[in-house]
Amino acid sequence: MEIQRQFARLSSAIIHYATAGEGTPVVLLHGWPQTHHAWRHVMPLLANDYRVIAPDLRGLGDSSRPLEGYDAASVAADLWELLHEHLGLAEWHLVGHDWGGPVAFALAAAHQPAIKTLTILDVTLPGIGPDISQGGKRWHHAFHMTPDLPEALIQGRERVYLSWFLRAFSFRQDAISHEDIDEYVRAYSQPGALRAGFSYYRNIPRNVAANKALLDSGLRLKMPVLALGGEKAESHGRGGEPAESLKLIADDVTGGAIPDCGHCIPEEQPRELARRLREFFARSSS
Repeated sequence: MEIQRQFARLSSAIIHYATAGEGTPVVLLHGWPQTHHAWRHVMPLLANDYRVIAPDLRGLGDSSRPLEGYDAASVAADLWELLHEHLGLAEWHLVGHDWGGPVAFALAAAHQPAIKTLTILDVTLPGIGPDISQGGKRWHHAFHMTPDLPEALIQGRERVYLSWFLRAFSFRQDAISHEDIDEYVRAYSQPGALRAGFSYYRNIPRNVAANKALLDSGLRLKMPVLALGGEKAESHGRGGEPAESLKLIADDVTGGAIPDCGHCIPEEQPRELARRLREFFARSSS
């Protein structure tokens, strides 16, 4: 399988994205502290039958790092411009893990006809259902929201900090190799990358307000939705929480948990995830 890496110069950001395969598009959105590299095992498992597109979100990976625009709706606007205007796509399956989940939801809410299916992995929607910060259990949310301090403490120590998260949030300790950590450290050691990553957290209040407004407006997602969490709470898997969240605003939600898996579903259980995605896509197309 050949993976092509390209850049799209959009109106307010330059977005790096990886593509492979041909067929109906499947768009894979990563979270923090990852990049499109988080999908390295999933892409080959889908590319025989689908055109798989894995962007680096605004500010992360090898995409550019504007000073503003890290709320979910603004990041989703990048993706609409990339997919609909730059690549000329009319519709696609959309999958979001971690911060990719709220961004995927924002894109789906704004452009329902383009989204064939929506899959949300191990995250809840800010302001809808179970608390995205789990009442403080995800302690790093408040830390990352603090202005300037995280950058000052972590710069130059990116490997220590990111390695801790990638190990603590994975039930399978062999899922993310030293070479994978090297790639994430490379990405988050670039100038402005820590600031950009923490900006996603600093926009939680804005995302909460936007999502509550959507809920209050009576909006309902009409496309089929798959909401999966990692089974192992001790490795920060959210279990049934994603489905609880999505059922409050979507009409057709299939929930579930990925066994022997913490938070990092695409890297810990790529084969099981790809299997469930294929079944979901096929069922939704029948």
